[in-house]
Amino acid sequence: MELRPIAHIRTGFPEKFGIPRQSGVVKELRGRVVFGPEYRAREAFRGIEGFSHLWLIWGFSKNPPGKWSPTVRPPRLGGNRRVGVFASRSPFRPNPLGLSCVELCGVDYEGPEGPVLVVKGADMADGTPIYDVKPYLPGADSIEGARGGFTDQEPWEPLSVDCPPELLNKVPPGDREALLAVLAADPRPHYHRDPERVYGMGFAGVQVRFTVGEGRVRVVEIVQ
Repeated sequence: MELRPIAHIRTGFPEKFGIPRQSGVVKELRGRVVFGPEYRAREAFRGIEGFSHLWLIWGFSKNPPGKWSPTVRPPRLGGNRRVGVFASRSPFRPNPLGLSCVELCGVDYEGPEGPVLVVKGADMADGTPIYDVKPYLPGADSIEGARGGFTDQEPWEPLSVDCPPELLNKVPPGDREALLAVLAADPRPHYHRDPERVYGMGFAGVQVRFTVGEGRVRVVEIVQ
């Protein structure tokens, strides 16, 4: 079977660091799914705006090729307990495919690259290849009583974020709320516990530097 991208997504993340660990964790994040010229026929999108959410099937393009392990250390477990790769959503898989549910905000038909899907809640780096788009079906895709494995035993709480207004003003206005939500989701590897360590994250054309300690993110610098 030949599998090739039909589109690429544009997001504010130039690198993997900082990207939410699951789709929908940061609902404020906006992205644009731009299709290849051969897939821009308007008929292919007929009816899509009747759905509030979509499934995106995509590739972990930032991974080293051919690298996978039968066991992984999920961030939710602090990075120090192993589970089987098929009991996780680790990007290091035999076939490096991702699956994300995103909110469909609209379809831009008028731009030079249209139709373009405008989405929210994506967990992908800028330029990630998209292999397929499918509608989310509430009756079929939401299962009452479903169990979440180890994620049920390891609840996650957002962090508080301290970002001085003079620093936040350096971020494009439409991306400020999303940046604060990304920081609250704790971009660090979960096994990092050094409150003095300064992390750097690219987002929306700026570099954000911050520390994390005692349940709080402190932004120390934002530069373009």
